[in-house]
Amino acid sequence: MFPALETELKQQTLSEPYEDFMCHHLQYYGYFKAERGSLPNSATHQHVWKKNTRYLLSGSFGETEDLILDPLQKEKSLWPTCLSSTVHRQIEAVSRDSLMLSSPLLKSRQLLHDNLGEVNSGLREPRDLFAFFSSSGPLQAPRWPIECEVIKENIHHIEWVPPQPEYFYQPTGNEKVPEIVGEEKGTVVYQLDSVPTEGSYFTSSRVGGKRGIIKEPAVTLQGPEDDTLLFESRFESGNLQKAVRVNTYEYELTLRTDLYTNKHTQWFYFRVQNARKDVTYRFTIVNLLKPKSLYTIGMKPLMYSQLDASTHSIGWRREGNEIRYYRNSTDDGQQPFYCLTWTIQFPHDQDTCFFAHFYPYTYTDLQCFLLSVANSPVQSQFCKLQTLCRSLAGNTVYLLTITNPARTPQEAAAKKAVVLTARVHPGESNGSWMMKGFLDFILSNSPDAQLLRDIFIFKVVPMLNPDGVIVGNYRCSLAGRDLNRHYKTLLKESFPCIWHTRNMIKRLLEEREVLLYCDFHGHSRKSNIFLYGCNNSDRKFWLHERVFPLMLSKNAPDKFSFHSCNFKVQKCKEGTGRVVMWRMGILNSYTVESTFGGSTLGNKRDTHFTPEDLKSLGYHVCDTLLDFCDPDRTKFMQCLAELKELLQQEIHKKFKELGQDMDLEGSWSDVSLSDIESSTSGSDSSLSDGLPVHLLNTADELNQKKKMYKKKKRKPLQSRKQRNKQYQKSNLMQESKLTEDAPEGAGFASTLQKQPAFFKNSENTSSSMMKNEKPRLNELNGRDKGTSLGPSKMTTLILTKNKERMQREKPGFTVSRSPKRNTNPSQEPAPNTKPNWSRNRYPATKGGRTTAVVYPSLHIYTYP
Repeated sequence: MFPALETELKQQTLSEPYEDFMCHHLQYYGYFKAERGSLPNSATHQHVWKKNTRYLLSGSFGETEDLILDPLQKEKSLWPTCLSSTVHRQIEAVSRDSLMLSSPLLKSRQLLHDNLGEVNSGLREPRDLFAFFSSSGPLQAPRWPIECEVIKENIHHIEWVPPQPEYFYQPTGNEKVPEIVGEEKGTVVYQLDSVPTEGSYFTSSRVGGKRGIIKEPAVTLQGPEDDTLLFESRFESGNLQKAVRVNTYEYELTLRTDLYTNKHTQWFYFRVQNARKDVTYRFTIVNLLKPKSLYTIGMKPLMYSQLDASTHSIGWRREGNEIRYYRNSTDDGQQPFYCLTWTIQFPHDQDTCFFAHFYPYTYTDLQCFLLSVANSPVQSQFCKLQTLCRSLAGNTVYLLTITNPARTPQEAAAKKAVVLTARVHPGESNGSWMMKGFLDFILSNSPDAQLLRDIFIFKVVPMLNPDGVIVGNYRCSLAGRDLNRHYKTLLKESFPCIWHTRNMIKRLLEEREVLLYCDFHGHSRKSNIFLYGCNNSDRKFWLHERVFPLMLSKNAPDKFSFHSCNFKVQKCKEGTGRVVMWRMGILNSYTVESTFGGSTLGNKRDTHFTPEDLKSLGYHVCDTLLDFCDPDRTKFMQCLAELKELLQQEIHKKFKELGQDMDLEGSWSDVSLSDIESSTSGSDSSLSDGLPVHLLNTADELNQKKKMYKKKKRKPLQSRKQRNKQYQKSNLMQESKLTEDAPEGAGFASTLQKQPAFFKNSENTSSSMMKNEKPRLNELNGRDKGTSLGPSKMTTLILTKNKERMQREKPGFTVSRSPKRNTNPSQEPAPNTKPNWSRNRYPATKGGRTTAVVYPSLHIYTYP
């Protein structure tokens, strides 16, 4: 089938593929050592790989399939822009020492060898067994839903700190409010068609997203004089659905909703090309959903120029004028939309620029950072990188365990744990920048960092929702749901990241105390950095949950606002990580919120936050943790006393607003803290609660089946008269059926057993009621006149009818009747004497069965 391959195999002495695989497998784990002659020549082996279709590896983005011999070469080809020169040198060094190259002696990677090639009595630590990254491992290319088109270009931005503070735009009140024109009167210059719509759900993913040729959604320029802007957002974390040109230099932009939903439009990140210098452009985003935004107080969008980055090392910066946030006047009647408009002048001609809601931090950025940590000979000693789980799309959710090795088992067991997570909401990239600042410090050689690693075990999940980050969602995962409302979920397959995180913390709590839980977020309506906590009901630790945020506000006074913190536990937030971890037993459980805008405090008042500001907050978390755990409890007690004083002032203020006077000298500490605080101003994700999108169809089918089943059932009776009539009819039918199916004596006995109270009454009643049957017939006739029959009368009627029917069906069988009972009470039998009833009226049953109890036939007409 492959002549060239067969010829090559005949010319070279190669082992069988299975033997070759087993050879490498066994020697990797230290069970096999061989000389060069017993192994295939590396050059020949590589040549065979190139020609044998079984070994071809599919390309990451293109349609052609290229062989990559070494995973590190694949890493370099996929991620050339995100790796530093140091990492490249490490990759080349590892490639030279690769196992596939020829060597005089193949050695095990697990057994320790000395310089002479002798095996020492010991094994290496199995780093690659749990760690995802290693010096010889590749980066994982992001996996996209198969509906998403992805361009082949690698987008990378440099980090840069503005030399001067970036102040907010000061609204004048005269900003223009553009009229929304739409595509009816404008020209669509960019539109994505292959976007999952509402009602669809995630099915599968692949590296590179949608198969086939990537469509060009932008217009084709007619020549060098064509000044139409070219838009693009089909890259990692990009979000732009449509662009409409409504004037020469004016464009209306529509953001893509979170995949598989019809809501959550806030995050934007897109590219613009073919711009002209010194021309004022206007961009208007027309489908934002939040009625309030920091843009109303002057927050500016971010812009990035590639020419400035390459020539002047200038990165993201705040730009924009005539910024206005207002309600869209062209509502469709379903939900109101809001618009953001701003003007901009590009710094260069023919430049490539990017716009974003906040500083992007992508999944690839995280992987590059983690690769540098894994390749560091120092950091890798106390930072173990593991795979917590795989997301819905198959992307890795990373777990970092950071601690210094303990000298004794007792020292290891005494360590408390600290858990930090970020990016459960993918559009809140400020959470990643705070997390990066924390990791930069805790992995450094600072004495404080070393001390923290000595006394704590840090469990860090830096990106909880990688799928959402990759596709450019603002709030949801590929399940179409807000993960921060599903920490109590039992749906492991639908919410794997959240389920495994909670399970990891649950196991950790079984081993040791978890002192602190922090989940890093972003906030779109409030300034500064603050946090949400949970009021503690245990009087022993009263107000202790507020000590850490108060200390943090003292360590970062120009960024962190303690007065913006809130500790009320609302019912709608029961599924958040903060509340779930608090109910699991973590007293200091917080959601750390960072604004998308800037600060209103201290020297940073009215200025935007930069990535450095957010990273410094990560450092302050470490610094505050040392203060919080200081054996000298002076700081702790001072903060606790200050908190009590602040709370007293807040209570007085609350009662003053209510117009009440209250002496709080002795009872103020008994006031419920939840009654004092207002509700948090977090985002309302109630519309994103419930089942994941892919299970909604199943739920709808079940609901339809229930409706069909209800339709088949009879309609319920409305009036009481109808219900009573139906009840009596059903009782008659049931009694009639039981009497027909059962033998005469047994049926009569069961009837007696059903009416035990009647025997007591019958003993005291006069036997004059049984003198004749005419009153019974009159009662039967009265039934047709609307007279109701009692239970005893009904039973008498049924039994009488059955006896008559049986006599008609069996002529030879006659019903004998005893004489009527004497009504004279003086002639009644003595109480201790048994009635002289005949016991041979009915022959014994066949088969040796016991004889049924027989009663006089007279009772047929008297007993129910």
